Amino acid sequence: MAREFTASQRVSLDQTIRAAEQVCRFEFSVFVGTAEGDARSFAERLHASLPTPQRSLLIMVDPTARSLEVVTGSEVRRHLSDREVALAVIEMQSEFAAGELVRGLRRGITMLAMAARAPRTLHAGT
Repeated sequence: MAREFTASQRVSLDQTIRAAEQVCRFEFSVFVGTAEGDARSFAERLHASLPTPQRSLLIMVDPTARSLEVVTGSEVRRHLSDREVALAVIEMQSEFAAGELVRGLRRGITMLAMAARAPRTLHAGT
């Protein structure tokens, strides 16, 4: 059974996603519900169906099966390491274990966006 979000939770998640997209210039998608079959394969299929999968991150949570998958596109992987994804996953799992699904998603999205943002360049004046 998929957990329904309140209107304010949806707005909060949407604001977090929009802010994350502005920070790193990649697209974020979140799916919370029942995975069909193997969770990883299901998440990869969802990711592949996005308009620009190479520039997208998908977070898939199946609360009933207690599964969490993060799928990153080819361009995203150039800026986001497996270690950085793993740290965000740990943070999300910690919040989920405390019953904080929305907080966990928001923290994970923010962590992923901050890790994936392009490094700032400094130009010295001559």
